[in-house]
Amino acid sequence: MATEVLVPTLGESITEATLGEWLKQPGDAVAADEPIASLETDKVSVEVPSPVAGVMGQHAVKVGDTVAVGAMIATVDAGGAAAPASAPQPEPAPAEPAPTAPAGEGVAATGAAALSPSVRRAVLEHGVDPATIKGTGKDGRLTKEDVAAAATTKPAPAPTAQSTPQPAPQPAAAPSTTGDRKEERVRMTRLRQTIARRLKEAQNTAAMLTTFNDVDMTAVMEARTKYKDLFEKKHGVRLGFMGFFVKAACMALKDIPSVNASIDGDDIVYHDYADISVAVSAPNGLVVPVIRDADQLSVAGIEKTIGDFGRRAKSGELKMDEMKGGTFTISNGGVFGSLMSTPIINPPQSAVLGLHRIEDRPVVRDGQVVVRPMMYLALSYDHRLIDGREAVTFLVALKNAIEDPTRILIDL
Repeated sequence: MATEVLVPTLGESITEATLGEWLKQPGDAVAADEPIASLETDKVSVEVPSPVAGVMGQHAVKVGDTVAVGAMIATVDAGGAAAPASAPQPEPAPAEPAPTAPAGEGVAATGAAALSPSVRRAVLEHGVDPATIKGTGKDGRLTKEDVAAAATTKPAPAPTAQSTPQPAPQPAAAPSTTGDRKEERVRMTRLRQTIARRLKEAQNTAAMLTTFNDVDMTAVMEARTKYKDLFEKKHGVRLGFMGFFVKAACMALKDIPSVNASIDGDDIVYHDYADISVAVSAPNGLVVPVIRDADQLSVAGIEKTIGDFGRRAKSGELKMDEMKGGTFTISNGGVFGSLMSTPIINPPQSAVLGLHRIEDRPVVRDGQVVVRPMMYLALSYDHRLIDGREAVTFLVALKNAIEDPTRILIDL
């Protein structure tokens, strides 16, 4: 008996999603509640579990299709037996037009149909064989990071590789090429579409301005070096810099409440709590989960929360409710090597703090030129609500707390 697989409820105000990946192919054995497909919503990826144990039936939609909540996307034959290996299996790959790698890259022959669109694109870009890469994602699936890591160790291709007979490429699916030049057209993921739309809306709506400062990281780095082993032994999490910055930001937000406020029509909404959004890297791009009541948490509690967000972002387990309702955002571009940037506000918030890389620079201390580990800070803010004086005062308060962490301890 065939059981229909329906798109589950995706969260408040989410009515549709994009089918990002089929995790099971027709004829595969599936267990009850085992993920069989991955859906991409405006914020996160959501796995669709099998309602029963049995054998995967036919796919009703293709990768990249938009599906509504409650729509049927596949069937599962309850209690059926998996088809033997020798039996012909339906091939869903031809039904999904996808760019085919030029001869010599052979992605289609190594199971590209089982890869997500973003991973398939990375395989094509780096020219690696996905069958030779060990996946670190959920259930051993490949991630873009796995492909990039494999590409760095890939030996240079032999000049005779093109001499091996290759199947004739599909003219309709092959990327446009001219000599060694090639192009590939890939549909934007739903998450990337949402990011693009929201960032443009922020630019069109807010009167955005960015102010800068720098901070001497000497004291925080010394404290981290001195206590990191004891901290990890006691709390089970590494002591990073974000814990200090989140606590310092919460203190500064109390002093300058407009930075923690938002505009709602003709009203200003002030918050007596600090829900801090932190940008976390995920396989499909940056996501921004929220540390609830960060002002009430210790540095250890903040580090544990951020660590948990990072792990679950990589495995696609973050929930949509965890990324709603922040009052202020901190984005750390320094982990990617950024020296300075002008971050964009995350509406309806009115400000975002950008952190950058730490580098040794000459500075003057007590009349002497010394070398100190310095970091640039950037605060982008909505000038409709926050005056320049308030923005600068906020950054100075943050700078003072980081340069003298004792202020964080005694709430000064």
